[in-house]
Parts: sequence; structure tokens; C-alpha cells
Amino acid sequence: MSMIRKGKAVWRGTGRDGSGELFTDSRALDATAYSFRTRFEGDKGTNPEELIAAAHAGCFTMSLAFQLQAAGFSPGMMTTEAAVKLEQDGQSFTISRSDLTLRAKVPGIDEAKFRELARQAELSCPVSKLMRAVITLDAQLV
Repeated sequence: MSMIRKGKAVWRGTGRDGSGELFTDSRALDATAYSFRTRFEGDKGTNPEELIAAAHAGCFTMSLAFQLQAAGFSPGMMTTEAAVKLEQDGQSFTISRSDLTLRAKVPGIDEAKFRELARQAELSCPVSKLMRAVITLDAQLV
């Protein structure tokens, strides 16, 4: 099975003074504002790092639900927060890490088994894998 999901960014202006909108095919993001100010100064809107954090938290938690189900456990509520770190790297920036914090209620599981399945979920989560993936670029002037 293979799927393609798309996101699109439209940007106008310079890096500091410009602004843009983000779109997804599902329309979950439909002209969602982002800019230097939403990324670095806390203005209303979103930024790439919080979108990566939400994607990582969501992907990991769903992956863990499947791991628990396969092991015969039925989780109650699981809450995962991903904290994505953006830091200065010379003249640019780098995302250096994503720290997952999980709190879960899983009846009948012991701590060791829970940690084992959580680790398996982190390794099998497609967004975790993306952070170790090859990235390609097709750039053309139009």
C-alpha cells in the first residue's frame, strides 16, 4: 500500500517581512497564516516546527495504539506531546531534536512491557522515520 499526502506553502515577500499561507489537500489547513512573526515572535498563526511536533505526536501515539493492540492490550487514554527544538546553526537554523513525552493509561500492562512497546512505536512511526529519511528536491524557475 502506498499513499501520497500533500501540503503546499505560498509565500510573498522577504524572509523577515514576508508572509505566507499553508494548505493541505484535506483542507485541514486552508490558507493558514505563517510568517517570521508566527515562527519566532509568537504572533497568531502557525509555524513549521509546531506542525512537525503535532505530526510526530499524532503519528507516534497512533503507532503505539497499534503496538498495544497487537500485544493484546486496550489502551485507555494516551497523551503525547512532541517538543521540536529549532536552534541557530551558523547563518541558518536546524531542527535538532523532537522530544516525545507520553502519558498513558493502559490496564493490565507492566512498566517494562509498556516501555518496550513505546520504543517499538517510536521506531516504527513514519514521522520518526522521516526525520532519518532521504529528502529530494526538484527546483525550477517558472
